[in-house]
Amino acid sequence: MVSTYLDYNLLARDMKVSLKRVSEQTVVARDTQYYKDNIGNVSSVDAFLDDYRLYSYAMTAFGLGDMIDSVAFMRKVLESDLSDSSSFANSLTDDRYREFALAYSFSGGTAAPQTEAQLDEIIGLYDTSILNIAETQKEETRYYNVMIDKITSVDQLLNNDRLRAYVFTAFGIDEGTYSRQTIRSVLSSSSGDASSYENTVIAPKLSELQTAKAAAQSQLAAGGLSDAEEAELAGKITTYTNSIATLNNYLDLAAAFDFGSAGTATAGTAQTAENKQATNELYVSSNSRVTQQAALLNKAYFEGKIATITSVDDLVSDARLYSYIRTSFDLTGVTIVPATIKNILTSDPDDPDSYVNTIGGGDTNYLALANAFNFQEDGTLASGDSAQTTAQTTLTSNRYMTRYNDKDDEADEKAVSAYKTAVASMTSVDDFIGSASIYDFALKAVGLDPDTASTRTIKRVLTSDLTDPKSYVYTLKDERYVTLAKLFNFTTEGEIGPPALAQSETQIQETAKNYIVTKSRFGSEEDKTKAEEEGEYYTAEVAKISSLDEFLADDRLVTIALEANGIDPEGVTADLLRQIFNSDLDDPESVINEQENSAAYISLVTSFNFDSEGNVLREDRDSIVTRQGLYETLDQYLRQTLEEQAGENNEGVRLALYFERKAGSLVDAYDLLADDALAEVFRTIFSLPDEFSTMDIDQQAKIVEKNLDLEKLSDPTELKKLLARFAVLYDLENNTETDPAVSVLTSTGSSVGISADTLYTLSQLRMGG
Repeated sequence: MVSTYLDYNLLARDMKVSLKRVSEQTVVARDTQYYKDNIGNVSSVDAFLDDYRLYSYAMTAFGLGDMIDSVAFMRKVLESDLSDSSSFANSLTDDRYREFALAYSFSGGTAAPQTEAQLDEIIGLYDTSILNIAETQKEETRYYNVMIDKITSVDQLLNNDRLRAYVFTAFGIDEGTYSRQTIRSVLSSSSGDASSYENTVIAPKLSELQTAKAAAQSQLAAGGLSDAEEAELAGKITTYTNSIATLNNYLDLAAAFDFGSAGTATAGTAQTAENKQATNELYVSSNSRVTQQAALLNKAYFEGKIATITSVDDLVSDARLYSYIRTSFDLTGVTIVPATIKNILTSDPDDPDSYVNTIGGGDTNYLALANAFNFQEDGTLASGDSAQTTAQTTLTSNRYMTRYNDKDDEADEKAVSAYKTAVASMTSVDDFIGSASIYDFALKAVGLDPDTASTRTIKRVLTSDLTDPKSYVYTLKDERYVTLAKLFNFTTEGEIGPPALAQSETQIQETAKNYIVTKSRFGSEEDKTKAEEEGEYYTAEVAKISSLDEFLADDRLVTIALEANGIDPEGVTADLLRQIFNSDLDDPESVINEQENSAAYISLVTSFNFDSEGNVLREDRDSIVTRQGLYETLDQYLRQTLEEQAGENNEGVRLALYFERKAGSLVDAYDLLADDALAEVFRTIFSLPDEFSTMDIDQQAKIVEKNLDLEKLSDPTELKKLLARFAVLYDLENNTETDPAVSVLTSTGSSVGISADTLYTLSQLRMGG
């Protein structure tokens, strides 16, 4: 009989069944259960090396059984930094050590305040928050204008959260500290009613504060006070100033609404059209940024007011008009003062001795401003002239609308730059809280107000365990806080930790490397270049992935990950992959375990850090073994055991099984020759003498390349044919009992007299195939 082939085929034709039989063996089952029960408790390299059963199980799985006693050597392997190309494990020529270190390592990635993806996201959120200011102003103003006309009482106004917030923002009233009774009294007041709250409470209090402030200022100016007394007076003046501002806001609020002493609208509506417009303007201008809404209001004000201006003094004395023309003509520098603007407006651009041509040096903005107005040298207008013609007003407004946000844009660029600089040197959550460049920027980005947010709350949010659904950040029931926590990589102790990535940094590099090798090992330079480009894309983009959905939505990432794990993407749908990722890896009947190449899919799934909801989970590195390493160990241990047991009866079967397992990963002839077992199979297949192994290595490589197409080893059918040939020739070479028919079909020389295809067909026929 053709014993080697029959024994090999009995095991290989249904590998899952063969591995299941091995797993059910008493000793194997007991050792595997011990490994499963205890490997998760190992928290150090020492503990791992000291537990012989765990350590030897893992070493056996990776084919390193003969190195179990080399503890010092393996310690160096386990302590290697795989991100360092010169580390001990990376410097070894045998890839098994690096694979072992990859599976058993405490390296959870490099600690960093933010990844590049997190940095890009927070800057994007900051930019979006700026855009949202204008959109929010527009929407809230629309809502206010519609709803305020329906309000007939003070209580209705105060009970509507959106309207109340709008009014409070417009009139500078603190939503968090206001007294409802006070505001109700203010809104129900009238300046014309001597008995109103405005006249009986606010006016007297305002007068009292103004008198006290004036007295304090006089006392401070008189001098002769100690430092402590000066500081106390300065503090009082500040308090008086703030209180006066609050009372003036109350007076403005009372004047803006038409409620009677009973709190009901006296004219049927809460506001006149004029007061409603004024409230709109106060609301929009309350933000320090000049939004599009604010710019349009400024434009309308300028165009409505400019016709009434009759002198330069009138123009410059109106702060709003003054600011408008400075912005329009890009004259916003600190050296530009009202006198500068007056001198420009009263200059004759055609006079070489005028201000704009001498002091201004012919500056284009100076000249543009001078030409945009029609003032005479004394600052007045000639009879029949207006400050601007229609064309000049249009030009000024056009310039304003293209420049109104330049100052804010410049400030934003500085804020982003300052943030990047500060966050790069951040080492703890205390640094976050203590740096305005970081704190203000980050909170604004997620929609929180840095002026009102509690630093204690923010600190607790940033140190929350995002993997624990009961952690503090989730109790707040506010996605803004969750987003903030996800944008940074703080540990629960407040230190900088490794980021939560869809794959660990090491695994990202490993996936990219495997893909490049797979796609370029038998390809052209062009193929290699393309593969490297795809590898770079994968490295950059997978780090930005925050969920399984995002991963599955990127066909390029999915294809790279599949091929890196030896899976043909053809026919693999997103729905199938979703089922595979959601499978129970320990259930033999789950979707993932029903796949023909389930081991490859398990390798794919365990290389990612997705939780049961498909979100990225920060990798747990309290255990020495990675999730992928755990399942790889379990699978490889069964395969190693199967091969070893097969070899006890027939070494040829073990060699065939080993060759089948390793053949698809060979890159070149030198890979094959570096492995004694693989080289032995090759020598046997092509009936090469023992002296072949003593030849110059380059000569050996040439013989391999001449006789064996390594690319075909990835084709299961071609590989089966090759191993059929090996099995027959192995039996002949080792004097194993063979079928006489096969002897007849083989020559007495050093070469085989029958093709591999024929031998393969013969073997199938003898098995009844």
